[in-house]
Amino acid sequence: MSITQVTERGGVYTLPELQALCSVASEYDLPVHLDGARFANAMAALGCTPAEMTWKAGVNAVSFGGTKNGCPGVEAVIFFDPAHAWEFELRRKRGGHLFSKHRYLSAQMHAYLTDDLWIRSARSANATAKRLADGLALNGAQFVEEPQANVIFARLPRAAHQRLHAAGAVYYLMEGPLEDGHPDAMLTARFVCDWSIGAAGVDQFLAAL
Repeated sequence: MSITQVTERGGVYTLPELQALCSVASEYDLPVHLDGARFANAMAALGCTPAEMTWKAGVNAVSFGGTKNGCPGVEAVIFFDPAHAWEFELRRKRGGHLFSKHRYLSAQMHAYLTDDLWIRSARSANATAKRLADGLALNGAQFVEEPQANVIFARLPRAAHQRLHAAGAVYYLMEGPLEDGHPDAMLTARFVCDWSIGAAGVDQFLAAL
């Protein structure tokens, strides 16, 4: 069973929910993988430890993301069973994923984990997303899901999207077209706040809105 945390819809599983899912998997003798592309954002949102969100809940393996939280391009895979870790070494090489200059990846992960940079970056992204969500709400946005971390799905009128795009905003519009249609038609967009945006960037976006 594979669980995505933060989910693709921007939600965060609570610790009891993770434990319940892992318990069901255990009943059927299924291993549990946690897709943690936004692991740090979920952990920051829950205010928990890495252990509480993984092996203590019943997770067997974690793909620990760095790319979406400030690293140029590195992920780590963590197994809580050494036997599975050794098998993964073989599968990684067989699949052609053994990098010849692995030190360039290791250097990123080393810096990422030093002095809790990964946690501070995630907290910053989550706080920025909350600032954006609050501003969107004041401007009449309709949320598809309650914003819980750094990913927001919200509906705005076509005219609002047109203003934002005209001002230079770049984000993923899930419905369209942007130009043709009634200006009051509500269109869903996906907004993601990363570690680097900051309050000034959000305020500039909201001013354009």
